[in-house]
Amino acid sequence: MPATADTVRRVVHPDGRVEYTNAPAGRKALASTGRETVYKYKDENGVVTFSEARPSRAAFDVIRFECYACRPDSKVNWQRTPLFTGRYDDEIKTTAQEFNIDPALVRAVIHAESAFNPQAVSSKGAQGLMQLMPGTAREVGVTNALDAGQNIRGGVNYLARMIELHNGDVRLATAAYNAGPGAVRRHNGIPPYAETRAYVERVGILHERYRLASN
Repeated sequence: MPATADTVRRVVHPDGRVEYTNAPAGRKALASTGRETVYKYKDENGVVTFSEARPSRAAFDVIRFECYACRPDSKVNWQRTPLFTGRYDDEIKTTAQEFNIDPALVRAVIHAESAFNPQAVSSKGAQGLMQLMPGTAREVGVTNALDAGQNIRGGVNYLARMIELHNGDVRLATAAYNAGPGAVRRHNGIPPYAETRAYVERVGILHERYRLASN
């Protein structure tokens, strides 16, 4: 059931994160898993509503998390966090084969980017499983980045370009996927951004785990 405006509070954390909660003030709420998409809209009575279900007849705003694996202070144990095996198998295997990429790497990037949430939308506008920015989506021929099949194909296409650009160096390619190839070029390697370095390390851990899980 959606929570209505009279029960939902907007909480700004000291680190700048914004969360919406229906927990009473003063009660410690559990941290978000980072996998939710919350829709904010006005219902037929004009009441502002928050719901996990995408409204079918109302204009809405999306409230969501940022890159799942980018927070340097993440408490997730990346060596033990559950893997998303079995999801989008056909799309990943077919597209990875087409672009000559290890499907385990594709799974690792999807896990790192969106935790396999096909409706994820970032505050910067990145969308879908592989968090494609609108410009990147257009560049790789994606017309609907929230369509899982299109998103995977577009993301794998772009990832393949980054791998080729960096002569097969997966760490540089994933750094470029996160921060852009220009940043990798300017810094002659993985950029000195805490978020990007955390991302590269965690994608590497997930890549190896997905590779072992597929054997």
